[in-house]
Amino acid sequence: MKTPSFASIDYNLSSPIGCAIINKLQTFCTATHSQQIHYSYRTTILTPQLVQSTLHNCPSDLIALSFFFWCARQPDYFHDRAAFDHMADVVNRLLQRLPTVNRIINQLEGIGCVTKPQTFLLLLRIFWHGGMYNLAFEAFEGMINYGYTPNTYARNIFMDVLFKVGRSDVALQMLKETEDLNFLTFSIAICNLCKLNDLINIRDVLRKMLRKGYYLNAGNCSMVMNCFCKVGRLAEALQLLALMICQGNTISVTVWSILIDGFCKSGELVMAGYLLEKMVEFGCSPNVIVYLRPGAVCKSRQFDLLPILIDGIAIQTDLVVCNYLLSYFCKAGHPAGAVELYNDMIDRGFEPDGYSYAGLLSGLCGTGRIGDALNVYRAIVSNQYCLDPHIHTIILDGLIRSGKFLGAIRLFREAVAEKYPLDVFSYTVAIHGLIRGGRIGEVCSLCSQMKDVGVTPNAYTYKIMLSGFCREKDINMVRQILQEMTDAGIKLDYKAFYQVKNLLLKSRRSCSALYLFVEMCNSELVLDKAMGALLLKGLALRVNVSGNLGGNREVDTSGSMRFLM
Repeated sequence: MKTPSFASIDYNLSSPIGCAIINKLQTFCTATHSQQIHYSYRTTILTPQLVQSTLHNCPSDLIALSFFFWCARQPDYFHDRAAFDHMADVVNRLLQRLPTVNRIINQLEGIGCVTKPQTFLLLLRIFWHGGMYNLAFEAFEGMINYGYTPNTYARNIFMDVLFKVGRSDVALQMLKETEDLNFLTFSIAICNLCKLNDLINIRDVLRKMLRKGYYLNAGNCSMVMNCFCKVGRLAEALQLLALMICQGNTISVTVWSILIDGFCKSGELVMAGYLLEKMVEFGCSPNVIVYLRPGAVCKSRQFDLLPILIDGIAIQTDLVVCNYLLSYFCKAGHPAGAVELYNDMIDRGFEPDGYSYAGLLSGLCGTGRIGDALNVYRAIVSNQYCLDPHIHTIILDGLIRSGKFLGAIRLFREAVAEKYPLDVFSYTVAIHGLIRGGRIGEVCSLCSQMKDVGVTPNAYTYKIMLSGFCREKDINMVRQILQEMTDAGIKLDYKAFYQVKNLLLKSRRSCSALYLFVEMCNSELVLDKAMGALLLKGLALRVNVSGNLGGNREVDTSGSMRFLM
């Protein structure tokens, strides 16, 4: 039977399809000479853009699907991902009135679309692409019921569907029964098995793949390597690396990265360093931040491994890498390494930026070299090098930690006078310095000044102030800070709540303190109201409430959080 042209399916429509390609087909189909028809098809060049436009302008979803099939039958034309995306939406709409694959096939046949193996294959691809896995089962079974034998491509798609619906056992059985295995078959199996961390079947599929003469590509190798490292099978990961090298494959940066990362996470940092050296020997230049995981080295305090990063001539470092390492040295409690690295950066000709200076100052302060840190700070501010609030915060914090409270306060006053950029962290550290230096009376003034310049206190600022005033047993200031926190929507953490609770319960001003404590527990200021209720219950057991309240035996806790008594 002669296959009807696409144009013939539109004969019963009241309005023509508003696309150039369809109009051409309708015009040429009126010709009676076969050569004329053949010539018209040859002069119509299909492009993804033209097909996409036609699909979007089709008057019905069924015609769009038929046109999609027609295009797929044309020589040297292949649908792109965008076309399958669109057809997934089209089929979803069709399924609302044609809920089964068979009914869709029947409707297509009713408008002259002949059912072929490719019809089921395309439907299978659409269902697969759109995640309609139950319909993929129907399409695959329909292909068999029509007497067609699914080819390897169809079996590959169906195998992936089986994996995705959790039937890996059936998927692996299908892999065994497929005669003409190709690379895609193994790639689909390996990808899904890696997601399942199924090491036993991964090894089996790899062996079969190698026996068939196929090799892992960079993407598959990365997945398998990541799977081995994730479950701690590092020996097998090394075997896979050796296999790839013996086969003459180029090992990608990603593969080296995964393997080195796995050894770092397992604490085998010597092997990680060895692999880094081998990586360089094989001509792969890593970004050392990512591939040696300096964080793991620093946390393990095996700082002797870090010269591999710093002094490795073959490793291409940049300023971002060095700044990252500076930060890790300081965070890991190895400030001397930060200073050494900074000197090495200068020797290499790097131009320091704000992050570099921050790392150097942190390193100097951490090693107790406050004098050197001050000299560096003076040089930075006098030369206007990368003035950043963090720079001032670091030196202030270093001075306070070393007990030089007055020096920190003077330095902060200078920064304010010179109008250097300061943020909430700078002000908070300065407030901490005032409290530690015994100048608690200046805290409120500095806090007001902070607000006047547009810097809003944060939760940590209030926590520092509460801690200081609790130690000073200044209930009035505690009340004021609690009110400000309530207005700002900032809640008390457990430690701050515990400090306030201890102050109020031990206060001689029992009645006022009790009212304040009850309101605090009843407000939204406390993160865990259950904790407040529990403490209030404990208070009732220890304090003669009726006596302290002078006859007011009930405490009204229904009001809002206002500490203005």
